[in-house]
Amino acid sequence: MKIPRPGVQSAFTLVELLVVIATIGILAALLLMAVAQAKGRALRIQCANNVRELGIGLQAFVADNSVYPLRWNPNYRKGSYPEHNTIWITALQFTELSLPGYSKRNSFSNWFGQGVWKCPAAIKPSNSPTNAIYVSYGYNAYGLSVSTETNPLGLGGHTGYGPNGTAPPVNESEVVNPSEMMAIGDGFFGNDNFIGDGSWNLSRSKEATNYINDAQNSTKRSYARHQGKANVVFCDGHVESPTLQFLFADTSDAALSRWNRDHQPHRERLAP
Repeated sequence: MKIPRPGVQSAFTLVELLVVIATIGILAALLLMAVAQAKGRALRIQCANNVRELGIGLQAFVADNSVYPLRWNPNYRKGSYPEHNTIWITALQFTELSLPGYSKRNSFSNWFGQGVWKCPAAIKPSNSPTNAIYVSYGYNAYGLSVSTETNPLGLGGHTGYGPNGTAPPVNESEVVNPSEMMAIGDGFFGNDNFIGDGSWNLSRSKEATNYINDAQNSTKRSYARHQGKANVVFCDGHVESPTLQFLFADTSDAALSRWNRDHQPHRERLAP
C-alpha cells in the first residue's frame, strides 16, 4: 500500500480550498449582479408607473381643453392661455394632478421632485449647482425640431422657444396617430453621439451636437438609469420602455415618426 507523503496531501488540500474560495466568489458576484438587476427592474417599474400617471394627467388636460399643454407660457398672468400656467409641468400639476391642500399658492419647490415627478433612478450630478433644478421627466415639445424653429413638430406649441412662449397650443386633432406619438418620458435629450439627462424636454435634436464633449458624463448616467432604456408614455396613454439606441440613434421611419405629431419621419431635420 502506497501512503501519500504529507507534503503532497497538503498541496491537494490547498488547491481544493482555493477552488472553493473561487467558487464562492463567483457565486457571490452572480448574486450581487442578480440583486442589482432586480433592483433596477423595480426602479424602472416604479418610474413607468409615474410616467403612466403623468400620461393620465395629460389625457385629462387634453379632454378638458382639446389642446396639448404649451411647453412654455410666460404670459399666462396676462390672460394668455391661463389654463396652461407657466410651463407644461405646472399646467398638469395645478389642473389635473393637484392633491388636497395643493394650489397655485404652493411654491414650485414644495412639490416638484416628489411623487410622480421624481424618477427613483434619476441621479442629479454631484457637480451641478445646488440651486439647479434637475428634472426627472421631459415633454416631447418639439419633435425632431430645434427649440427655435418656427414650426416644431412636437406637442408643446406651434412656435419655438421665444419671448412669447410657444403659443398657440397644438390641437388634439393635429396628432395623427396618438398610439404612435411619444408624449412624456424620462428627461433625456440627445442624438447618436450624446444623451443628456435632467431635461424639461424629451428630445432628439441636432442641438445636442453642442454637448458632444459630455464633460459631466451625462451619456453614461443616462444609460445607467434604466439599463439602457427609457420609460415613455404615448398620447393614447400606453407606456413603453424603448432602448436609448432606438430613441436617439435609429434612423428608420418607425423610430423617427414617433417624435412627430404628423407621424412622418422628417429625416431632413436630423443633424447632418
